[in-house]
Amino acid sequence: METNYRIAYNKYWQDLKKMDPEEIATHLAVTYSSDTQQFIVNFFNSEYIVDYNTERIYRKADGHVPEINAAIIMLNYLAYAKKPQDVPRKWVSLKELPNGGMLFYPAFHKDSILGLVKSFGQQSKRLLECAAALGGVPASFGDASVVFQAFPEIPLCVIVWEGDEEVQANATILYEPSIEHLLHIESAIGLGMYLASKLRREAKSSYKIGS
Repeated sequence: METNYRIAYNKYWQDLKKMDPEEIATHLAVTYSSDTQQFIVNFFNSEYIVDYNTERIYRKADGHVPEINAAIIMLNYLAYAKKPQDVPRKWVSLKELPNGGMLFYPAFHKDSILGLVKSFGQQSKRLLECAAALGGVPASFGDASVVFQAFPEIPLCVIVWEGDEEVQANATILYEPSIEHLLHIESAIGLGMYLASKLRREAKSSYKIGS
C-alpha cells in the first residue's frame, strides 16, 4: 500500500511541475509566491505549504508533515485545477459522482461508512465534539451532522443516524457535484476516507481520555 501511495505521490508532483503555478492560483482559492515558489493551501482548517521547488509539504503553523494520503489529495487538488464550473449546489453521495463513484462505493462503505457507524452510531453527539478539531460546523441533518471545508471549494457533509432496538444505526458522507471538476474520482474517494479515518481516531482518542 505504501508503494502505491508513493507512486501516486510522485506522479502528482510530476503533473504539478508541468503546470504554470501562477495559473493554478487563478483557478483555486490558494496563494502562490513566485519569490519562494510556494503555494499556501487551506486543508481542513489548517494552512499547508506546498513547496514547488523542494517538493515538500508541511503545515505552516508547526512544520508538521501530513500523512501521505493527505499529501496526495493536496497535490491532486493543485494538479487537477481547472477553470471554475457553474454547477448546482446540492449534496450527493459518492454513488452519484460520475467516473466510477458507484463502482467504488461498496469498498468505500466498508472502509469508511461502517467505521463512522461504529464510532458514532450509538452516541451521535460525539461527532460534533470530534469534528471541532477539523473545523467542522454543525448542520441540521440526521441525529448529528457536520459540514467540513476540505478545501475552500470542496465541502463534505457527514451525517449520523442513531440506531435502536428496531432500526440499525447509519451514516453517510456527502459531496457537492462540483468535486468532479476539482479532484480525480480516486482522490475524491480518498478525501472521504481520510475524513472518516480522522474522525474515528478523534473518537477513539476522546474515549481514552474520558475513560
